[in-house]
Amino acid sequence: MVPSTVTEMVKKLAALGLVRHAPYGAITLTDEGLSQALRMVRRHRLVETWLVEGFGYTWDEVHDEAEVLEHALSDRLLEAIDAQLGHPLRDPHGDPIPDSSGRVVQPDAVLASQLAADAAGRVARISDRDPEVLRRIDADGIGLDTVVVVGELPQGAAEAVWVVPVG
Repeated sequence: MVPSTVTEMVKKLAALGLVRHAPYGAITLTDEGLSQALRMVRRHRLVETWLVEGFGYTWDEVHDEAEVLEHALSDRLLEAIDAQLGHPLRDPHGDPIPDSSGRVVQPDAVLASQLAADAAGRVARISDRDPEVLRRIDADGIGLDTVVVVGELPQGAAEAVWVVPVG
C-alpha cells in the first residue's frame, strides 16, 4: 500500500470513530473499533472451523478461503454455523474464537522455541503463516492437544507451535 493510501484509510477509520490518531503518532482502536475488529476475527475463525469440520478442508488451506467467505455471510448464517459447530472456543489452528459478546479466552501457552529441547507441552496453538510447516506438523501427527517434546518437533515447528508446559 502506498503511504498516501494508508493515510487516507486512517482518516476514513477515524471519521467512522473506529481509530484515534494524531499526525505522526500512534494509531489506536476506539472501543467501537475494537468491537468491530473482534467481530471480524470471530467471523474469520468460525468460517475456518466450519470449512475444516464441515467440508474437509485441511488446516493449511482454510485461511484464504475464509478471507473471502467472512465478508459474504450474513450474521444470521454465521450464528447458525456457530450453533451447528457447538460454539467452539478455538479455530482449527487453536486461535481463540471471540464469543458473540466479544469475550476472548486466551490459553496460557508459550512458543515452543522458548522452552528447552527436552521440555514437554500440550499443543494449544499452531501458526497458519507457513503452509509448508503446517503440512510437516500434520505429517508428524501433531495437532491441537497433542503432547510434544520440543526437540522432537519437525523443522520450523518450534517457531510455529505454542504449548502449555506439562510435567
